Amino acid sequence: MSADRKGKKAKAPACPVCGRPRVAKHRPFCSSRCTRRDLGHWLQGSYRIPTNEEPGDMDGDPDTAQDGPDQED
Repeated sequence: MSADRKGKKAKAPACPVCGRPRVAKHRPFCSSRCTRRDLGHWLQGSYRIPTNEEPGDMDGDPDTAQDGPDQED
C-alpha cells in the first residue's frame, strides 16, 4: 500500500461488485463469483447509459445509412 501526503496508508481499492478487498488473481474483483456477476450485468445490458437518441439515430446503422445513390455493377 502507498502512503498519502499525511503519512497515512491509502486504502486498497475495493471490488466494484461487492466492496470487499480485491484479489490479484481476479483483479479488479475479489473472486470469480464477482467476475461472473459483472459479466452477467454486461450481457443483460445493465450498464447502459441513458440517452434521448432513438436506436436508428446512431451513425453507421445500415437501416438508415445514406451513402449516396445505389450503383449497379
